[in-house]
Amino acid sequence: MTTLQSVPALGTHPASGSLPSRAETREQLSKATYDLLVIGGGILGISTAWHAAQSGLRVALVDAGDFAGATSSASSKLLHGGLRYLQTGAVKLVAENHFERRAVSRQVAPHLANPLTFYLPVYKGGPHGAAKLGAGVFAYSALSAFGDGVGHVISPARAQRDVPELRTDNLKAVAVYGDDQMNDARMALMTVRAAVDAGAVVLNHAAVTGLRFTKGRVTGAELEDRQDGTEFGVDARLVLNATGPWVDHLRKLEDPNSAPSIRLSKGAHLVLKRTRPWKAALATPIDKYRITFALPWEDMLLLGTTDEEYEGDPADVAVTEKDTAQILDEAAFSVRDQQLSRDLITYSFAGLRVLPGGPGNTSKAKRETVVTEGRGGMLSVAGGKWTTFRHIGRTVMNKLAELPGHPLAEDMEPMARLPKKVPLPGIANPNAVAHRLLVDGGTPGPRMSADTARHLATHYGSLSFDIARLANENPALAERIHPDAPEIWAQVVYARDREWAETADDVLRRRTTLTIRGLATDDVRAKVEDVLADGR
Repeated sequence: MTTLQSVPALGTHPASGSLPSRAETREQLSKATYDLLVIGGGILGISTAWHAAQSGLRVALVDAGDFAGATSSASSKLLHGGLRYLQTGAVKLVAENHFERRAVSRQVAPHLANPLTFYLPVYKGGPHGAAKLGAGVFAYSALSAFGDGVGHVISPARAQRDVPELRTDNLKAVAVYGDDQMNDARMALMTVRAAVDAGAVVLNHAAVTGLRFTKGRVTGAELEDRQDGTEFGVDARLVLNATGPWVDHLRKLEDPNSAPSIRLSKGAHLVLKRTRPWKAALATPIDKYRITFALPWEDMLLLGTTDEEYEGDPADVAVTEKDTAQILDEAAFSVRDQQLSRDLITYSFAGLRVLPGGPGNTSKAKRETVVTEGRGGMLSVAGGKWTTFRHIGRTVMNKLAELPGHPLAEDMEPMARLPKKVPLPGIANPNAVAHRLLVDGGTPGPRMSADTARHLATHYGSLSFDIARLANENPALAERIHPDAPEIWAQVVYARDREWAETADDVLRRRTTLTIRGLATDDVRAKVEDVLADGR
């Protein structure tokens, strides 16, 4: 492995293609009055900033941590219609989810979304029978206009060929349907990039310390750069609170007497090494309403999720021993024991779903988007699903257009005239990108390995060629970060200069997959920090 002595400190001047420095971005944020200040860099805030910038508004986006640093990178990594919603008769909701899922995976981000076949095992004594699940997956595929094939039922022997670790004891049949999968952190980051391409100004690791008021109205925010402690402020005609689990914390800054608007549900996941290749995912019914997933993802196996009410500090959410035991116990309904050894666990993570306030079991609560307007005019928005992130962005924009007094623009018609399926940066056929990386990889630099080419193509799309150029210009950057992962050092430089990576966790957890693979060793982390420091 390279010692990185020769890794260049690529310039941070915009003329070289790199991003503005943090100081330059702070100055830009401080000197202008923005139409919209979005506080919160999860996918909901990012999507709103993207749509607002497309509409021609002057948009700023800040987050106290990294983009997608909390809930938005702690999902089940699915773009899905929501099979369980058919249980409650929410046919229209499933159809709408399917529409958004297909739009993202086919037109908006085909380079970041992958079709995934799901097997729904039917065991003797289970909560659902084969006939019911067979009818359910048929209806589910029908609501997707059969775009992923026709939902049907197959034999246990046929299913085990694709999922070798499938438990076949008392297995009567397997229902089949299709959905899509993604790397949520990469999808969020590409959406940030789309917002910036449309004109938004963004800054991560910038925490709100207070709100600015003019005649009782919220007109901006005071911030602190968590990287160096610099204090600065942003003025805006309208402030959008999109801080997810922290949404009520920010509402208290606007009005100390504001009542809670949301409740939180914790979802935990485990990542394990796979003992054998999987060609399909398992969605196993636990009871009438809950399903546990076993998903092939990033050459690993993703298990989860849990669903329980959470009342602690959102910053403290973590996977507990109880969570781990529950996930493994529930996975054991359909997964063989040798795949569920604790020795295979490489990583675990937990996120918080934001649900409407009120009574009832969180597992049965609707994943609705909650929009409230405070006494100071700040709009707060929370909740929703990853699958519908574009729709949520448009919905919030429509809400902004309807606000009394038109705090944004008198004429919001430009929003209505925008294309409905604007693609994310890097859109390309990932197979074609991977092929070209392999064909071009030998000249002038070292030949790229097939797994690296495939990884770049499915995480960056056509932007992979920018990373390949870095590797060709400096052979040290063509080397793997860790021998057991496909990522190369050029991605770290690219994350630093083009993707707002400020910390080792930004790189290892969200720009690459080193952390989830259990490969973010002290040595790797130290070298990544050296590369990041070279660019400052």
